Amino acid sequence: MPATTKHLPAAQRRIATVKAVIELAAQQNPSEITTAAIAKHMHLTQGALFRHFRDKNAIWESVMGWVAKRLLDSVDKASRQTASPLAALEAMFLAHIAFVADHPGVPRMMFGELQRAEDSAAKQIARDLMGRYGQRIAVLIAAGQAAGEVAAEVDNRAAATLLIGAVQGLVMQSMMAGRPELMRQQAAPLFAMLRRGMAKPGHGGCEEAK
Repeated sequence: MPATTKHLPAAQRRIATVKAVIELAAQQNPSEITTAAIAKHMHLTQGALFRHFRDKNAIWESVMGWVAKRLLDSVDKASRQTASPLAALEAMFLAHIAFVADHPGVPRMMFGELQRAEDSAAKQIARDLMGRYGQRIAVLIAAGQAAGEVAAEVDNRAAATLLIGAVQGLVMQSMMAGRPELMRQQAAPLFAMLRRGMAKPGHGGCEEAK
């Protein structure tokens, strides 16, 4: 984090703090990140940090808010640039993988927040993000069924759970290997298998995935 963060306007300082936390989360357990570590990473004092955040929980809330907005904006943009529901699903899936590959600290923080015993604003944002993301997938599955692309017997909620789980599985495998790039390499072949499982028999989309 460059020393120029000392002179950033308030709004930019808050964004820089969010990015600093995500960078640190890519290197260590997010639960062990202290405000002192964040300030050091940004070449600031803790006092300067707390001029923009009331406490550590407020920082985590801002991080989760940033993640939710950026991820949903990314998958929405990707899905709008396609011609069919199944193509939109694939674009969303690949955009999600690209986002977490670019920000490997994000899934660590998401997992950490969702596992916390106590409720917090950050945990609520993470939970809401998962729900909103799943709803987008379910809507596209239903649209695919209406368009004759997706088999009628596919349960859209179950399919949403499966697709989100596939992203999480790729994240876990890459974390265990210590190679974030594996997510990008394996994303398209994995989605091809998922697509074949959802596609209506005989539909052209199933053939394209082979």
